[in-house]
Amino acid sequence: MKQQTALIPYLTKRYLRFDKSQPFISIAAILAFAGVAIGVMVLIVAMAIMNGFDKDFERKLFTMNYPLTLYPKVSQGISEELLKELESSFPHLLFSPYLRTQAISKSGDAMEGAVVFGVDFEREKQINEVIAEALKESEISGRFDILVGSELRNEFFLARDSKLMLIFTQLEPTGLSLSPTMKRFDVKGFFRSGLTAYDKGYIFASLEAIRAIKKKEEGYYDGIHVFAKEPMKEIDSIRAKLPLEVGIVGWWQQNGNFFAALQLEKRALFIVLMLIILIASLNIISSLLMTVMNRRREIALLLTLGATQSEIKRTFFRLGNTIGLSGIALGVLLAGIALWVLSTFPIISLPADVYGSSKLPLELSWIDFGMILLGSTLIVLLSSYYPAHQATKIDPLSVLRNE
Repeated sequence: MKQQTALIPYLTKRYLRFDKSQPFISIAAILAFAGVAIGVMVLIVAMAIMNGFDKDFERKLFTMNYPLTLYPKVSQGISEELLKELESSFPHLLFSPYLRTQAISKSGDAMEGAVVFGVDFEREKQINEVIAEALKESEISGRFDILVGSELRNEFFLARDSKLMLIFTQLEPTGLSLSPTMKRFDVKGFFRSGLTAYDKGYIFASLEAIRAIKKKEEGYYDGIHVFAKEPMKEIDSIRAKLPLEVGIVGWWQQNGNFFAALQLEKRALFIVLMLIILIASLNIISSLLMTVMNRRREIALLLTLGATQSEIKRTFFRLGNTIGLSGIALGVLLAGIALWVLSTFPIISLPADVYGSSKLPLELSWIDFGMILLGSTLIVLLSSYYPAHQATKIDPLSVLRNE
């Protein structure tokens, strides 16, 4: 039994050697090996880049959209009493009430639409790291001091302590007509979220300033931002404490379509790049079939000398797996080297004004890595099975009589 089982590794090693009499067979095997390796490497690197961009956008959206947001279902707003009650019931969470309004920012002849938030800066910096970073270099002390985004600063050529005119949608009666509310604010600092839409369109002012402009009743807010480390788990417990006139929404619900599109794009890329491995596996099939055809007399002789069909099948199955799985192993090694080079050296530099960072984001999840290995292994196993099965269909008597 040991002699019979020793036949499989012996034949596998023999058939892996470069055959000078039939070089095309060996070249096909080498191409299959290289194709699988390159396919796995490209797939791993592409998934790391795609996942890196996804996570980078997710972190930026998470910061500026906040984990959870309470919103009123009635015009009056959310009361101060509810805020205090929630802070008492959930001491591990952080709350930041806000007022919100639309405005047009104007500097000279240039104008830009804006969403203006009135916030308590002491509360806000605890839940928003972008605002916290901006406040390290700025001091908001006056009633009409504001923070603006870096994109708006560049567009309007703003400097610290400069003036910025805001034209609000609130209308005031002036004689026989209505005119919008206009107010000059003192620009005290700048924030940078990394997303142009926020850095150009968001402005942060004090609660008192926006309350005065909106003529909002004291003790009521337009909403409350909530920071939670696990918002998906906290949302239901918070919802149970809310009255009917107050709703709650998570950041993943506000941006559901965006992340669904990213996931669809990621799956499509995975499938397309997996085709590279599938095409490379065709070389495994062709090289094994050529080996079977070239070794017909040898296989027939082995069968007449006592080798079983199972041993012949397992020999060619192992031969295909050796080529394919070693290609996968080399692909993983090359991918690791490529990811290290890309993360260490600035080979690919991104425009910082578009992506918020010039460094290429790389983040390979264990799920993606496992799916790549699983998919590649299944393709290699299936590619090795058919030629191995064909090898067992050789008729020893017919081959030895005619060949």
